[in-house]
Amino acid sequence: MKLYELLKKELVLADIKSENKEDVINEMIDLFKEDARVDDIEKVRECVLERERIMSTGVGKGFAIPHGKTNSIREILAAFGKTKRKIKYESLDGNPVHLVFLLVGKDNLVSTHIKLLSRISRMMNKDEFRNQLIEAETNEEIIELFKKEEEHYFDV
Repeated sequence: MKLYELLKKELVLADIKSENKEDVINEMIDLFKEDARVDDIEKVRECVLERERIMSTGVGKGFAIPHGKTNSIREILAAFGKTKRKIKYESLDGNPVHLVFLLVGKDNLVSTHIKLLSRISRMMNKDEFRNQLIEAETNEEIIELFKKEEEHYFDV
């Protein structure tokens, strides 16, 4: 499994509209409102926001990775969003966020969930990759950047 395979055109926001952490998370979760893989969108929202209350998923370098696990989905969900504006996110480094990768896993797929989170973190640690994502203008371009970057990684 590769991250770019989880991202579909309709699950990428080339310009996040929200300006604060909770609104951004809700905007991204709302991308799954009509998704047949989701049994209960509010349980998805609850698991991600609950994880966020434990500790900010704004990991630094302008990037956040809100995530959670729930059995109210049928398979792993992923969405990506970006903006050139500054999102107030209570990040660990105190800086605003521009890139957000949402990952929702199933309770019984913990190992896969952790491996995907690790992969996202490794990819986002690359300054050049983050800059390319910020400069990308279309959903297709964003997905292609993930695909190209993931050529260097094994399947999860």
